[in-house]
Amino acid sequence: MTNERRVLVHPDKEALAASVAARFLTKTIDILDDLGRANIALTGGTMGIAVLEAVNASPARDTIDWSKVHFWWGDERFVPRNDPDRNERQAREALLDHIAVPPENVHPFPASDEIADIDEAARVYAAELEAFGHEDWPVPKFDITFLGVGPDGHIASLFPDRAGIREEKASVIAERNSPKPPPQRLSLTRPVINSSDRIWLVLAGSDKASALGLALAGASYTEVPVAGAKGRKRTVFFVDKDAAVDVPENLIAPSY
Repeated sequence: MTNERRVLVHPDKEALAASVAARFLTKTIDILDDLGRANIALTGGTMGIAVLEAVNASPARDTIDWSKVHFWWGDERFVPRNDPDRNERQAREALLDHIAVPPENVHPFPASDEIADIDEAARVYAAELEAFGHEDWPVPKFDITFLGVGPDGHIASLFPDRAGIREEKASVIAERNSPKPPPQRLSLTRPVINSSDRIWLVLAGSDKASALGLALAGASYTEVPVAGAKGRKRTVFFVDKDAAVDVPENLIAPSY
């Protein structure tokens, strides 16, 4: 196993979503065969939800024993539980409501109409993570962490030149002034994200090309947060052609 970064380029968004979904199903079967359980951290955004929709549409969907899979989130908008902006709600509509995953295996961030104080909400999610922690880490062993990437290079709700991207001790941070709405968010921190065995970044569109190019060129992660994402075993960028225009040829993998 290598933890070097790899870039897989797809012709368009539809092919990208379908390919990632197929790889996710295959890899989850492998993880369950090896470990007997899987912890998956989900993301929101257009492509994150498109991947979940593609998983749901796949004829291989029900080959997974979903009772052995736990779902978490990398970040969440701090809005009411039924707000359409919530990553959780979008993920449920796209996939989770359609598979036989036990309710106790789904671990959403607290909503603002459940816990009004965002700092307390961060503490509650940190405690939930710790309850499923492994070895010396107060978090689950994430087998796959999905991440989207913003045009500014942000991952989860860790934004350029903000305190959140520099946090090294806490597992969860409260972001009160996100540069993109809504302003209040909860997010896993970079050390937690990077404790994942595999980080799969899924991004599409020419507006992501600059951030991807800077990340792969070795930019500072405090300035371009995606530059600091690195899984313990694998880090894979699944991208479309428009997002890949600034990627060096030698980093583009012909297969995975």
